[in-house]
Amino acid sequence: MSSRPPRDAPAPFRRAVYRTVKRIPSGRVATYGQIAAIVGHPRAARAVGTALSWLPAAIEPSVPWQRVINAAGRISHRGDVYRPELQRRLLEDEGIEFDRDGVVDLRRFRWCGPRREHPVRLRVALRD
Repeated sequence: MSSRPPRDAPAPFRRAVYRTVKRIPSGRVATYGQIAAIVGHPRAARAVGTALSWLPAAIEPSVPWQRVINAAGRISHRGDVYRPELQRRLLEDEGIEFDRDGVVDLRRFRWCGPRREHPVRLRVALRD
């Protein structure tokens, strides 16, 4: 039995990721960590990447997965040979520019996020 959930039945976290990524406008990018924080899980950047890699075919056309990149402004390769090329081409078609090292200027192209983000509660131990 596989521990991987069925691709056609997204878990609540993945649904939240997909809803958030749908809000990124054309010509803007967000980082995996930024999406994780927006959906209320600030330490779940890798889980955002996993959610996007499990994107069900039925909703893939409506979720602009290519607009999510890493915090260094680069496309994450993670062993995939073809998807990074496709992602760069799709982003360039939207007007996103890469420097000669393949880096996007996040100060220029980063999405500011939704007007209202989910509150994030962090537990902090107070010391006297």
